[in-house]
Amino acid sequence: MRAVIRRGGALVVDQMPTPVPEAGQILCKTLVCGICGSDLHALDHYDHMIDLTTSIGGVSHMKKGEDTVFGHEFCCEVMESGPGTSGRFKPGARVVSVPGLMTPTGFETVGYSSRVPGGFAETILLSEMLMLEAPNGLSAEHAALTEPLAVGEHAVAKGDVEADHVLMVVGCGPVGLAVIASLKARGLGPIIACDSSAERRAAAQTMGADRVIDPAQVSPHASWAELGVLGSRAEGVVSAAQGKTVRRPLIFECVGAPGVVQALALAAPVGTRIVVAGVCMETDRIEPLVLISKEIELRYVLGYTPEEFAASLRNLAEGVTGYAGVITGVVSLDQTPNAFMRLQTDKSQIKILVAPGL
Repeated sequence: MRAVIRRGGALVVDQMPTPVPEAGQILCKTLVCGICGSDLHALDHYDHMIDLTTSIGGVSHMKKGEDTVFGHEFCCEVMESGPGTSGRFKPGARVVSVPGLMTPTGFETVGYSSRVPGGFAETILLSEMLMLEAPNGLSAEHAALTEPLAVGEHAVAKGDVEADHVLMVVGCGPVGLAVIASLKARGLGPIIACDSSAERRAAAQTMGADRVIDPAQVSPHASWAELGVLGSRAEGVVSAAQGKTVRRPLIFECVGAPGVVQALALAAPVGTRIVVAGVCMETDRIEPLVLISKEIELRYVLGYTPEEFAASLRNLAEGVTGYAGVITGVVSLDQTPNAFMRLQTDKSQIKILVAPGL
């Protein structure tokens, strides 16, 4: 089969063996697979990601010096079931899956493994126990958005958002937009969305953001007071004494660049909770006294639960969310290396899908 392979620090399109399903596994044809920001990180920081995983006691399924096929945001068509499967998924069924594969030697992370190919290949192996059929005639393109939407769903859940929060989403790429979509699905707001890209600001507005800001023109933090959030401890004491109702600030950091968390802590109101969903691949720096003095709370989040994954698929199928609007392009395997470069440099692009059949 043909696949986009990370080899020697670059992406190449080449032939590789078609995988054969083992016990509990199903061979599927990849219909579409989204390019994630984590794929961009893995391309450029491959060895560093392996070293970091090992340093915290984890096991990396990517191996230094070996070929790896990325891709974990996929929708597939069932082709062949391996031994020990139940027959629940018939050939031709359109499916999505939590990107994991149970193998005789243990769990492999699909899209971040040098042993099993991810979604940037013509075929892919999935575990029957982790698969879900796309409902309501949901298109393959929209079904493939289940995984990134689940990331936003998880960030919102871990943020413990309540009705008295005023919300800010900093960075309106796929993760930030997934956060906005998940907040709106819950009826939460108001939401301030902040991004330097006009196209991404427009997408945030489509997702339901109540106020969309270009940080090059206006500080997003200027909106706090207008929306009922107090900036200082003294203001809070006075308002409490006067019996006034105040709202609490909560920020979702979805950029993942050095200095962003520190800048937010400096500018945010006292008592802000910052949920860090952006993945910074470099050593960052914060000044604890700033966070201590303002009682800033940091929460770091990763991934999602199987229940959040299933809920995201339902929300897409039932039209609860406008997240389908994030797609800005669909490319072939041969066009994928160039698409990676576009996503790294052109912030008008949001979510590019790879369709191996093109």
